[in-house]
Amino acid sequence: MDKAGSSLSGRSQSTERSPEPTQSQPSASTPLTDDLVSKAFSFQQLPVQSVPPVALAYIGDAVFELYVRMQFVWPPQRIQAFHQQVVNHVKAEQQADYLVQLIPQLQEPEADIVRRGRNATSKAPRRLSAKIYRQATAFETLIGYLYITNQARLFELLSGLNISASSDPSDPPNPEE
Repeated sequence: MDKAGSSLSGRSQSTERSPEPTQSQPSASTPLTDDLVSKAFSFQQLPVQSVPPVALAYIGDAVFELYVRMQFVWPPQRIQAFHQQVVNHVKAEQQADYLVQLIPQLQEPEADIVRRGRNATSKAPRRLSAKIYRQATAFETLIGYLYITNQARLFELLSGLNISASSDPSDPPNPEE
């Protein structure tokens, strides 16, 4: 085949092989990796009501921290500043405040999950009051539940929270913005 992309038989290069991967086209997709990914992220068959609230909170903790980290990735900054911003938003006291902001927007099944999460906690760490710890666990339980059942709803609720590099997590969101 010559550099112009045609072979001796006159066929173009595009008919002989697939196009180069682009940003919108994954480059390492194989049946094996596709199967592993679909199994790892396939939550639709889970009977979510049978998942213990503590397990939902465990998932919710990871999902929320990743969501917050993604909010601070740009512009690039020193890792210590990046870490401190994330910690300010994912600490239990802040999660309890976020739950208070979300309560009026929750649908009945979501409110039930929050109640289950609040009641599922055991002993709080010494640095926290039991009330704050229960609220933070309820928030994480809600995040885990929505991650499994309705990611669009999860994004809708999280988008309403004031989580950005320019925000102080102790300031309530301004509804006029």
